[in-house]
Amino acid sequence: MKRHRNVKIVATLGPASNDYQMIRALHEAGADVFRLNMSHGDHEEIRARHAIIRQVEKDLDSPIAILADLQGPKLRVGVFANGEEELVPGASFRLDLDKAEGDVNRVCLPHKEIFDALEPGAHLLVNDGKIKLRVKDCGATFADCEVIVGGTISNRKGVNVPDVVLPLAALSDKDRKDLEFVCELGVDWLALSFVQRPADVDEARDLCKGRAAILSKIEKPAAVKNFDDILAVSDGIMVARGDLGVELPVQNVPPIQKRLVRKSRAAGKPVIVATQMLESMIDSPMPTRAEVSDVATAIYEGADAIMLSAESAAGSYPIEAVQTMSNVAGEVESDPTYTEIIESSRRAVRNSVADGIVSAAREIAETTNIKAICCFSQSGTTALLVARERPRVPIIALTSYIRTARRLCLSWGTNCVVTGEVSRFKDAVVAAVRATLAQGLASKEDMIVVTAGVPFNTPGTTNILRVAPCEEKLIFASETE
Repeated sequence: MKRHRNVKIVATLGPASNDYQMIRALHEAGADVFRLNMSHGDHEEIRARHAIIRQVEKDLDSPIAILADLQGPKLRVGVFANGEEELVPGASFRLDLDKAEGDVNRVCLPHKEIFDALEPGAHLLVNDGKIKLRVKDCGATFADCEVIVGGTISNRKGVNVPDVVLPLAALSDKDRKDLEFVCELGVDWLALSFVQRPADVDEARDLCKGRAAILSKIEKPAAVKNFDDILAVSDGIMVARGDLGVELPVQNVPPIQKRLVRKSRAAGKPVIVATQMLESMIDSPMPTRAEVSDVATAIYEGADAIMLSAESAAGSYPIEAVQTMSNVAGEVESDPTYTEIIESSRRAVRNSVADGIVSAAREIAETTNIKAICCFSQSGTTALLVARERPRVPIIALTSYIRTARRLCLSWGTNCVVTGEVSRFKDAVVAAVRATLAQGLASKEDMIVVTAGVPFNTPGTTNILRVAPCEEKLIFASETE
């Protein structure tokens, strides 16, 4: 399904988007990727949503990516005898391993790993940062804290520990079961929560065994600090601004977002900007002006994708939310300032033959009357390199593997087409021409650029470029193989 925009839209499925009609409508409205949130819904519900997405894909003959988002370890306090207590600034409050019901003076925190990592002066944030505690003294089983920011604390509220790297694996027992389930089910991307170090990504990759691409969620200060190393071992990145805004001062999040997006772009790895992008549309058919500006900012930065969470999963206006994102994207990408920003932030990469080929493809396309860049890519590598260039003309990614086409649905500007296997470059050129004409991106009088790797079916061999006419008889008249 040809989109008249380059940025991709990720829509989370949930109670408000649970049946065939709604999921199809969301895709037709502009959703390129569907997110299955493993924090909500059992395996049978996830299986049913997965089946519906694949049916929509088949009915519309349009590749769709499925992103399974693992829950990650959840750190929570225990329960209170009265259900809740009011903590006042300046008061003392203890967290410990005692499973007895809590009161205004203490509560259980059943995570020994936190006490092992804490030091005096560290901060703990409770209930999405609404309550802030500072550690005065701590040991293997307790932390005596001062209440810095008070409020109501109640049963099983979440705890964030921003100041230390916790000795916790990114994958809980639940996550490992969920990972195996969704990989066997056949998802395309796996979003990994609670990433703190590259080893967290390595563990998930070992378990995936190549069945899904790994997308690291950057939601902890440790992940920001170790980002370059995490990026190197990840297939993609999600800037998860919700937890980042809890564990870091909120004013730190926008510059971090910009840095992470630029570094991901330079690495040629898809990056999603997520969390509260159109939050008011959970209950309103219209977004706020500030939300529209937030979405536009991510697009101006060159993010590969922008994401809807509760807006499409549980909101009253899921289709309108997708349409709003798509409309904002269309308006931003038609702005001459957008082109200036994207091109000024492009980093020249010349480390390999493949880098040179895709850079040349973009420059040829932008200095002549070329209608599209077509990349024949079995692994997806060539398409990702072309997308990294952020060309002004459309990108058509051709592959004989549906799995590759689905994964590329997350990548900026790629129009994914599944075609038959080819053994000669001339066959790839013909397939590219036919796809370009079928999508209405060119006429027979026009020219396209085609890139590929020869020999075919060998990942990482992008080594050939051709400017080709869209008239097939002219292609066959050439002696080029």
